[in-house]
Amino acid sequence: MVWLEYLLPLIFLFPMAAMGGIVLALRSLHDARVHSPFDAHLLRAPGQALRNRLDAAFSSLFLNGALGPLISLAPLVYGMGRMLFVERQDWIEWALYGLLSTLLVLLFSLLLIRDYQRIRRLKLGLACDLAVGQELERLIRPDAHPFYVFHDVPTDSFTIDHVVVTPHGVFVVETRARTRAIGSDGRELNDVFVERERLRFPHWQERRPLYKTRQATLWLSQWLEKRCGLRVPVRGVLVLPGWHIDTTDAAKDVLVVSGEALSRQLAELKLGELSDTTHDKVIYLLLERARQMELKHLRQPSV
Repeated sequence: MVWLEYLLPLIFLFPMAAMGGIVLALRSLHDARVHSPFDAHLLRAPGQALRNRLDAAFSSLFLNGALGPLISLAPLVYGMGRMLFVERQDWIEWALYGLLSTLLVLLFSLLLIRDYQRIRRLKLGLACDLAVGQELERLIRPDAHPFYVFHDVPTDSFTIDHVVVTPHGVFVVETRARTRAIGSDGRELNDVFVERERLRFPHWQERRPLYKTRQATLWLSQWLEKRCGLRVPVRGVLVLPGWHIDTTDAAKDVLVVSGEALSRQLAELKLGELSDTTHDKVIYLLLERARQMELKHLRQPSV
């Protein structure tokens, strides 16, 4: 029966399928979320959103690295099995198996390169976010200072890196990590010129960091005004760690800094005066927001 010639070679794929199942089972055991032993809420640290994305990137790298060879070899293994059950060899068919395996190898190679670049980019972003978070922690030492710092504040559709509540206003702090450019003479170029709608780096320009900072500032301002019943002074701060910032042509609504002495800069900025009642209510609202989003996240099944 001709159909048996195509069915019986599948026997040789069963061990590979079993190995693939083990890989998928091991991947499902990975859950990097850490919960507090006191209230079972998720513990959030600076850069937690980037940590979660980095975990997902490593999980993707693990899958592509483990399943890639198995899937790429499957056509060749099936073809070798076919050779045992047929009387006449069809070299065109064997060539197709080899071509399919080659294409699969190229595909998984591209996926691994993508994962490598994503992990490298996320590591740089996490390092900068942690550095900014560490700098902001100086605001709340000693504890008598009326400052409060929130990390990874969730909104309806995105996450704000940091929110700083001071007696003189609320600051939305966004961090962007960018690798320094290299000049023709081999020296690093770390000057960035801030304009109203864009950042001019040595070899490229970007508009999205300023746009995202303004978007986060607008969301928080409207959210606080709606819940406090009055307008709360909010200003956006964009941090570019490791860069020398030229703000000659910058707009006044977004403060762009390198991050050095960030805690001192925020402590000295005065957007307005917050009453003790408003100050405490803003902190309470942000704590409640984080707690509600954590509970929502807990109800979602882990991947």
